[in-house]
Amino acid sequence: MAEARPLLRVALAQLNLLVGAIDANTDQVVTAARRARDQLGADIILFPELTLTGYPPEDLLLRQGLGGRVDQAVARLKAEVHGITLVVGLPWRTEEGLYNSALVLRDGEQLALYHKQRLPNYSVFDEVRYFISGSEPALFTCNGVKLGLTICEDVWRPESVQLAALAGAELILNLNASPYHQAKGVERERVVAQRIVESGVPLVYVNLVGGQDELVFDGGSFVMNHRGELCQRAPAFEEGLFSVDCNRLAGRVEVEAGVVEPELTPLASVYRALVMGTRDYVEKNGFPGVVLGLSGGIDSALTLAIAVDALGADRVEAVMMPSRYTADISESDAEAQANLLGVRYTTLSIEPLFQAFLASLAGEFAGTEPDITEENLQARCRGVLLMAISNKQGWMVLTTGNKSEMAVGYSTLYGDMAGGFDVLKDVPKTLVFRLAEYRNSLGAAIPQRVIDRPPSAELAPDQKDEDSLPPYAVLDAILERYVEQDQCAEEIIAAGFAPAEVERVIRLVIRNEYKRRQAPPGVRITRRAFGRDRRYPITSGYRA
Repeated sequence: MAEARPLLRVALAQLNLLVGAIDANTDQVVTAARRARDQLGADIILFPELTLTGYPPEDLLLRQGLGGRVDQAVARLKAEVHGITLVVGLPWRTEEGLYNSALVLRDGEQLALYHKQRLPNYSVFDEVRYFISGSEPALFTCNGVKLGLTICEDVWRPESVQLAALAGAELILNLNASPYHQAKGVERERVVAQRIVESGVPLVYVNLVGGQDELVFDGGSFVMNHRGELCQRAPAFEEGLFSVDCNRLAGRVEVEAGVVEPELTPLASVYRALVMGTRDYVEKNGFPGVVLGLSGGIDSALTLAIAVDALGADRVEAVMMPSRYTADISESDAEAQANLLGVRYTTLSIEPLFQAFLASLAGEFAGTEPDITEENLQARCRGVLLMAISNKQGWMVLTTGNKSEMAVGYSTLYGDMAGGFDVLKDVPKTLVFRLAEYRNSLGAAIPQRVIDRPPSAELAPDQKDEDSLPPYAVLDAILERYVEQDQCAEEIIAAGFAPAEVERVIRLVIRNEYKRRQAPPGVRITRRAFGRDRRYPITSGYRA
């Protein structure tokens, strides 16, 4: 006996799109729509926010030719996709201005057009720079079901969802490009459940997936019934097509239960974000592979493991660059990890370069004692070697600095900061250690001695990081409060931290803004990363 046909089947297209690649993104829409129609039997397919341009397109939206290319993409969709209703995100230009919109097409005809009502202008978002706000709900009917539309930020406030419900929507389709940070998935589901409780209308939530510069979109699309109960959840950090069936029960349209993918653990989600962000940055920018300095320390060890998981061992080269201060165990641990992961491994001593620099600078340095200058020279020797390999091979240099170091300037411009992408830029040092242990729980990747040893830059005899910095547990706790929570010195001190340490850390953060401006981008995994969502002046008289 044939399976009963549902009243309505909606496909969720959780896609990895490339910003600005309008033709390629349109290809993805066409392919996904045909698959949803032919393989899933879907009546509707729902795509992420700004599908055609990718998200966030930033100042590409100001290019005069962009609108014409979007129009051409819409014409393609009208001509090439039939037998299924498309709900596609795109920028929509009018005489009044530019909207962030959702267009509904069926068999070449426009059924509805919705303009995003709530434009986020905080954190990593600056949509007010580009778009104007919509104010009206937009409904369309498919198989007798009245469907309403919302876009991303609209569901974070009650008004837009309530407008759709009051207009008669029986099911709401929500297009999203919601970037990842720790615990973001739980937060999204909590907010959407609240909107559903307020409106009494079930909701289908599709999210973008993939890396775009420092942002990572984690997917995790989901469906909730009219009580705000989770009925389906798609996997995080994976592309795919997923479908939900809807039927009318007791006069109400309701979504059916399906597969609810389990939530990832906090460490697993961060690690997956770092892998995806690294892979997409390298591949979307056309680099065939990466090279990094492998020091025998924890940061470069974790970066190497992530790079291999992202790209494969054959696309990663590790270079050990020992100096007179490099411990034997650092060299042996680096080689052991490179062999363990199967990457190309090279040893290039920096001693000849360091000696040549010292000889060239002997006149300038006459009458002075060795200090941080000579330490930084060693880091810059390494930067020169890595950039030379990068230029010759066309492979990108991965830097290995973590968020704790970026915050207080414990890094060298044109030295260990030289490179194209910093995988750990938003990862505090204490989290680096936990992620290393997590990665080893999946399979041996990092020698345990690398995790257990006290961190050291090895730029001076018997040097340890804590010679120059507070213990990382203390440093990271202060930084979380100051950088991510915007607490002032008085609040942090009141929480039990030593006043001298608090004032010192804050002073270092302020003083090193100029370094961070020159640092490569890196994957954002916290609520407040250094980059697009923390914009402080370099030249400033403000003191905390």
